[in-house]
Amino acid sequence: MIPSSSRICSQQRILLTALIAICGIFIYLMWHGMNSDRDNVHPIITQLIPAGHCTCQTSTSFECADCLTCLDSQNSSSNTASPNWTYEYDRDNSNLSLNKDQCSHSFPGLFQDVYRGGEYWKQRGGVTYADLEATPLEKGMARAIIHNGELYVVAVRAGGEDHRRKIVATLSAMYRALAASPDRSTTPNIEFIFSVEDRVDDVNANGHPVWVFSRKASEESVWLMPDFGFWSWGHLSNDIGPYTQAVDKIRATEAEGSFVDKEKKLVWRGKLSFAPKLRRALLDIARNQVWGDVKEVDWSRKANFLPMEEHCRYMFIAHVEGRAYSASLKYRQACRSVIVAHKLQYIEHHHYLLVPSGPHQNYVEVERDFSDLPKAMDHLLQNPDKAREIADNNVKTFRERYLTQAAEACYWRALWDGWAEATANMEQPSVPVYQRGLRYESFLLLDSRDMLQFSFAPDQ
Repeated sequence: MIPSSSRICSQQRILLTALIAICGIFIYLMWHGMNSDRDNVHPIITQLIPAGHCTCQTSTSFECADCLTCLDSQNSSSNTASPNWTYEYDRDNSNLSLNKDQCSHSFPGLFQDVYRGGEYWKQRGGVTYADLEATPLEKGMARAIIHNGELYVVAVRAGGEDHRRKIVATLSAMYRALAASPDRSTTPNIEFIFSVEDRVDDVNANGHPVWVFSRKASEESVWLMPDFGFWSWGHLSNDIGPYTQAVDKIRATEAEGSFVDKEKKLVWRGKLSFAPKLRRALLDIARNQVWGDVKEVDWSRKANFLPMEEHCRYMFIAHVEGRAYSASLKYRQACRSVIVAHKLQYIEHHHYLLVPSGPHQNYVEVERDFSDLPKAMDHLLQNPDKAREIADNNVKTFRERYLTQAAEACYWRALWDGWAEATANMEQPSVPVYQRGLRYESFLLLDSRDMLQFSFAPDQ
């Protein structure tokens, strides 16, 4: 019997409807997996979620052990640059007025990205005024001038309050380092553009000479600067405050017990939708493990929230990148705990000091899919002395040296010097600087709404 054409059409409609329904369900599951901040996605869905911006053909791992070896040799020999002076944490960590020799002696390896950026532009004839003019000033960017030791704001493009606060925090950090310079008259006259966005491609900065918080290894035209959080950060519901305040809270928390008294678990709290495939992979791997305390944070209900200093009660702290770099690393590095991080894709200004192995090891590196995390955790738990050594190295390297206010100020001044060399042939406009930019002190007094799309005009 030959099926009627109407029956065939009916079957085709049913099949088409079923296919559309299946596609709709699949699309919804993918959307839900990428946007949900709750632990309610099956591991199979996690595997199917596209990597998106977390796609990583190559990851970046720095082993700057030579820089840390320099510290050992300096501690055991005389300092040729400053024969009567050596860096001491308790005395010098908040000294923003170290001179150039003291900075170089105290923080070897910290200025690597300044040298890299300078070499990149040197090979291209240096940065010209035309290069600055050709750089699009997108939302999240600002243009500024340092002249005769003073900071001027030329233009700001803030997409909202988040941008504005980050731009103000970044300018404030520069001003602090500038004001504390041992000799402001020697600060070079420079003009520059910086971005407070998470990613270089958020502002189309690749190929342009822009100062940024993080970059991929392939984004060579940009220069790294310390992020806004070193000045201060937080919301009314999550007051982190200045970085030094966060460190004070951490030190007070850790004073309550020793390393061996810490919870022998791996802790992580974060927003899953910032990097769903990456962060859900950690959630799934750590699930039901005796050493796992990995949970999502639902900020709408503040569910599973853990203050930063409370992370330091754990022996092991996981670090996971977000939609780009994660600014929380510096807070985790302030803990006398073992930082466990996947192979990183984004570089921050202090990442050159990350050492994943050897006598100076200061963190544990695992694969980006966390497939080797259980093995790494078992090894750490079975070797508590090694774990403590890594935690001690973490504090010695970062909290007590490379993430101090002294190191930050030294980095800013090294960046200004490196930028001045790269822009040595830049032709400056002939008009006086006070006709091109507003002094930082005056900019800070503007109404916040006037800062959002600020462009300096001499008669304003």
